[in-house]
Parts: sequence; C-alpha cells; structure tokens
Amino acid sequence: MEKINIYHRFILYPRFMMYTTLSHFFSQRFTMKVQKLSINAGFTCPNRDGSVGRGGCTYCNNQTFNPDYCSPTESVAQQLERGKAFFARKYPEMRYLAYFQAYTSTYAPTDRLIALYEEALGVDDVVGIVIGTRPDCMPQELLEWLGERARKTFVMVEYGVESCLDRTLLRINRGHDFACAQRTVESTKRAGIHVGTHFILGLPGESHEEIMQYVPLINRLAPDTLKLHQLQIVRGTRMAAEYAEHPEDFGLYATAEEYCRLVCDVLERLSPTIAVERFTSSSPRSLLIAPDWGMKNHEFTALVNREMLRRGSRQGCRIRNEESGQ
Repeated sequence: MEKINIYHRFILYPRFMMYTTLSHFFSQRFTMKVQKLSINAGFTCPNRDGSVGRGGCTYCNNQTFNPDYCSPTESVAQQLERGKAFFARKYPEMRYLAYFQAYTSTYAPTDRLIALYEEALGVDDVVGIVIGTRPDCMPQELLEWLGERARKTFVMVEYGVESCLDRTLLRINRGHDFACAQRTVESTKRAGIHVGTHFILGLPGESHEEIMQYVPLINRLAPDTLKLHQLQIVRGTRMAAEYAEHPEDFGLYATAEEYCRLVCDVLERLSPTIAVERFTSSSPRSLLIAPDWGMKNHEFTALVNREMLRRGSRQGCRIRNEESGQ
C-alpha cells in the first residue's frame, strides 16, 4: 500500500517537475513565500568537547556555512532581524523560518534550548523553526516539547546523517552509526515533527555502486527533505591534512558534470515523496582546497535540470524496475 501511495503522489505532480523541490514542499504548507534565516546561537558539539569524541567530524569547519549576518555575540532575535532586513528589501511579503544551523543546535540544557527557540518564534514574521543537529543528540524531553510545539507551528529537525555505511561514519569520526540515525528519525516522525536529512556524496572509500545501494535506505527513512552535498576538502579540518598526505584515498569529483551524473543517478532512485533541498555545498574560496568547479549553486541546479531532461528522467523513475530486478 505504501508503494502505491508513493507513486500515486508522484503521478499527480506537474508534468514539468523532474524532481520534488523544497519550494514545492513549502507550497503545500504555507500560503506565502518563506525563507530560512540561519542563526548561530553559540552551540558546540558533543563530538568536539569529549562527550562523544574530540576533534569533530574530519570534514567539518563551521565557517563554511555561516552567513555574514550570523554572530553568536548577538541575540537570536537580533540575528533574525538582521536576516530579515537582508531579504525584506526584495521580498517585503516574505515570512521566515528561524534556522538554528551552526554546530549541534540541540546540545545544551533543555530549558535553555526552549528559551532560544521561543525567542525565535516570538520575532515578527517568523512562522516556524528549523533545527540542525546530530542523530545522537535529541533528548526525549526536548523531542516531546518540539512535538507539542509542532501542533501549533511549523517545526523541522534536520539531522546530519552523512552516510548509510558504518565504516564511513567511523572513518570520518561521526561518533554514531546508521542505526542511531534510523531510530532518531523514526522517533522524530512519530512525534509529529518534520524531518530533514543531510548526506555527503563522495566520502572516502565509497564507490558509486555503494551509494546507489544505500539510496533505498534513505527512502526507508522517508524524511520530508534531503540535502545532498559533494565532499569538499576545507582548510582547517583533519580531512585536509589527510588529503595532503594521501590524495589517492579520495575519489573527488573533478568536474561538476561528473558529480551531476551521480546526482541524477541518485534522483532516479529516490522516492518522489522526498523534497530535495539542494545538491551542492559552496565553501568560501578562501577555505576551499578541492574540488573547485567555479560554479554557483543555481548554476549546478541548471546543470542537473539539463541532464535530467536529456535523460528523460524523473525522480524515482528507476525504483520499480530495480526492485523487480529489471
């Protein structure tokens, strides 16, 4: 019955929609245009302070995804007002989702977390919250509060899963296994909270065939949204040192076209009920070591669109054939 429902929803999508976009997901839930505003609330990570591990994930440098208007020296409300001012000139009717993005945004005492989330929701024109965190950092007390809040407003938790392969998660020092991600995503969905997931494509040691094999595992997780990122080697990370010493261990996608083909292969096997938020990550040029395609996110999206059109493909089009062994 679940498969029938997936395909029923798929065939009802507009003909031009080759894959399910985040804007489509939001259009089903809001009557106005919404924009995520990133917040740095000064969190750290249990994989840095010794609770889970030290040194953090080998690829991670949080400077790569903090917008200029985010500063932990400002309050949550101040950061949101600065973010609103950035967008309001062009989109005066815009509404906003407060995005707790930096580090692990559920890693603090629950009462402090609730106060920060409530501060964000109290800002004018903020219509929901999005919380970025790890699968091993969602306490039950907080999950219950978020579930209650989700009955009144939009709440999404984005989990950094990164890979379905335990050997990869160990190699990149994630500090949790894939089973942990499965349990946490399931419990979050049961609480009535929207779920987003992040995966990095091209992590060391993962072949194209293995990535294709774990796409069905992503389908079984059934998140509302999915972020895909190409692996980037960034200055100031442990992975940068590993890359300098043994570049042969890394199968980086040398060209955007090569990575685009992988993304389209994933899309063809991805359930169309999952909205794809983005395909790439763009680190600042001053921090990026490799790969450097010199391409903006919207330019890469156009590349994906052209390749999907060339193939005559749509999201999920290969699921039935591959399940039946054809």
